[in-house]
Amino acid sequence: MRHLLQRHPFPMRTRFAHSLVLTYALPPDLLRPLLPPGLALDTYTDPAGTEHAFVAAALVDTRDLRPALLPAGRGIDRMLTGYRIFTSFPTPGGRTMRGLKILRSDTDSRVMALGGNVFSRYHYRLARIGSRVVGDTLEFKVVSRDGRADLHVRADLAGTPAALPAGSPFATARDARRFAGPLPYTFEYEPQTRSMIVVKAVRTRWEPTPVAVELVQRPTFFEHGPFAGAEPVLANAFHVSGLEYGWESGQRRGANGAQL
Repeated sequence: MRHLLQRHPFPMRTRFAHSLVLTYALPPDLLRPLLPPGLALDTYTDPAGTEHAFVAAALVDTRDLRPALLPAGRGIDRMLTGYRIFTSFPTPGGRTMRGLKILRSDTDSRVMALGGNVFSRYHYRLARIGSRVVGDTLEFKVVSRDGRADLHVRADLAGTPAALPAGSPFATARDARRFAGPLPYTFEYEPQTRSMIVVKAVRTRWEPTPVAVELVQRPTFFEHGPFAGAEPVLANAFHVSGLEYGWESGQRRGANGAQL
């Protein structure tokens, strides 16, 4: 009956002191086998006619993270990182929900890792995660316990909005903006009931800013498993700060998108 607890049973609230999301382009055929029934890749076709799928690497400095029932100021400050596939989930009424399929999450908190794995399928692991702002530079450093999600990145917050990274498949900044995580929904497949748990995000003043990434070292997530040998291309990098953020209780839908 553990799967009943993992449906995100209560809403959460927090504030993003800083959120930096790096979106990597990869071949669709590499990511498609990682999706459960019901989900489709959210892809982009570049001007040359090549189709791309995307994985977001998110690094977040959260403040006052707490269940929504608790008043502001009663939460905890934690660092979170995660890797998610950009996906879409069609519904019977013709609506398409855009969201993210969780691949891996890391946190610097034992409590967060334990609670996150009891009440969700976000696959939390413990890691050493540091973040700092020096002048106009935002830096994150992640050292994962298993060495499979290490990352060291520095972003320039001064020269915004920044141009797209060299080699990005996006033709315009507007195209890149559609793939600026996090998206309105996250999706987790529940194999016990062959249904999808859909979690809706709530946020205010959602204005992600394109930033230039000065350094990206040891993105080891892309060295293992299905990504071994792949050549991910940094497609965009977006930053937000001072953002009130949260997510609602999970809702269960059939694999065809129908509300249950």
